[in-house]
Amino acid sequence: MAAKDPDESARGLGFALAAYVTWGLMPIYFKALRPVPALEILAHRIAWSALLLAGMLARRGGPGFRAPFRRDRLPLLAVTTVLISTNWLVYIWAVQAGRIVEASLGYFVTPLVNVLLGVAVLREPLTRRQRVAVALAGAGVAVLVLRTGAFPWVSLTLAASFGLYGLLRKRAAVDSVGGLFGETVLLAPAALAYLALGARAGTGAFGTGAAVTSLLLAAGPVTAFPLVWFGLAVRRLRLSTMGLVQYLTPTSQFLLGVLLYREPFGAAHAAAFACIWASLALYTWEVYARVRAG
Repeated sequence: MAAKDPDESARGLGFALAAYVTWGLMPIYFKALRPVPALEILAHRIAWSALLLAGMLARRGGPGFRAPFRRDRLPLLAVTTVLISTNWLVYIWAVQAGRIVEASLGYFVTPLVNVLLGVAVLREPLTRRQRVAVALAGAGVAVLVLRTGAFPWVSLTLAASFGLYGLLRKRAAVDSVGGLFGETVLLAPAALAYLALGARAGTGAFGTGAAVTSLLLAAGPVTAFPLVWFGLAVRRLRLSTMGLVQYLTPTSQFLLGVLLYREPFGAAHAAAFACIWASLALYTWEVYARVRAG
């Protein structure tokens, strides 16, 4: 439930802005690590995040360390681990490959993927506005495919993996910090083995320079802190407010791709994004109308 205290709401909005703006600026971080292979960045992200999250849970106290690994949660956690690691790897690769615009499209589409998952998995009925919104999003993807002749696999992989991740994490019934700790712990052995092999072969980037080493060490805070801010915001803000603020992330990514990194943005992209933005406007209107109605 959203807090009625204006001060709490203001703090919640501050936390939400901090989280979504940080996520929106992530391309700058991964571009700075462009000489480092995407898989190596992912391994560092997993290792340092697991360490930092362990410290957070230790400070919090309670059953935080054990909660993600309960027998009834572990199978779902294993699936979400695969989904989030896939999402992270594809996103890092996309940024380094000069496909930030395509990645931002994936995160614009994610709320509509959530709607489709609600229909397919939870048997939730679609309202008329939701049907039109999904149709507009589909038209945007179709325009991009037909006009460019390339399937937007980056966008759809990011949207599908994150949409499924959100659905399954909700069913796992574990808080955001504890859940991510569990996922990074499951991935940590493979990540540490990869980093150890790279260090032994002399191909690892860690320790080769102060700037690169510092950026790799920052992978833990860059991953964990926005997640903590997001959790603090959710407890203080209305869902409709969170739904609106979330578009800061793909909007920032889109602007960085087009304006800072000069990625191609032609007529096909403009038509596709116009359809997606129209569908999101309709979807947001639907959410807002439902909240106002009760």
